[in-house]
Amino acid sequence: MSIILPVIVLGGMGLVFGGLLGIAAKAFRVEQDERVEQVTELLAGANCGGCGYAGCSAFAAAVVAGEAKPSGCPSTKSENIAKIAEILGIAVEEGERMVAKVMCSGTCDKASVKYQYDGITDCVAVYRFGGGEKTCLYGCTGYGSCVRACMFDAISIVNGVAHVDPDKCKSCGMCIETCPKRIIDMVPAKQRTFVGCKSKEKGVVIKDICTAGCIGCKLCEKACPKYAIHVVDNIARIDYDKCINCGICAGKCPKKVIEFHKKTVA
Repeated sequence: MSIILPVIVLGGMGLVFGGLLGIAAKAFRVEQDERVEQVTELLAGANCGGCGYAGCSAFAAAVVAGEAKPSGCPSTKSENIAKIAEILGIAVEEGERMVAKVMCSGTCDKASVKYQYDGITDCVAVYRFGGGEKTCLYGCTGYGSCVRACMFDAISIVNGVAHVDPDKCKSCGMCIETCPKRIIDMVPAKQRTFVGCKSKEKGVVIKDICTAGCIGCKLCEKACPKYAIHVVDNIARIDYDKCINCGICAGKCPKKVIEFHKKTVA
């Protein structure tokens, strides 16, 4: 009896507490809209944070609550966005597709270096040593932190400079956040003209450190028929809303730092 009685008491307590927990679970249960799970299943499932939310589930909840648009996830296929809109009974609002673009032309054969780095293969690590190996403080370090940050295998290092494959890019923005020099921009996928330089140094300085750097000569600015390119802080900048991708600025650039693609690269 000395053993049986405690067992009975403990068993009874377990049943009582179990019953109380069951009642509490029902009483304090938070009802979740079943559409949240349906929307989550249609998302890419990458949990990349490109939508601005902690993950796909959080974004789905925001979409159902009307706090975010179905097209807010850069990784979700257009047909799935349409399905999400159908579930919610709303019209599809698709924004212009954007892709990441590395604004640097300072490849190994064009950019001068100030020292040889022998350490951790990481852009942030080399950046801590005087801004990196390249003399240009705005040049791509080429150590691939953005490559490792990209969940879609859209970035590679080519001749010392990061290159984004626009067909694979999902515009999540992880590469932009990772780059210590902030030389990666989000640009319209249909854009075909870019200034491959971010340096704000004066032309006389650029000439000595990078043969592919913008010298701020303003020849592109004067040649543009739509006034879509202007030199600001010693660097040419393109207004993508005004640019008609005629390529005239690229033809006038003496440093060939303006890229012009006859066909859309994305």
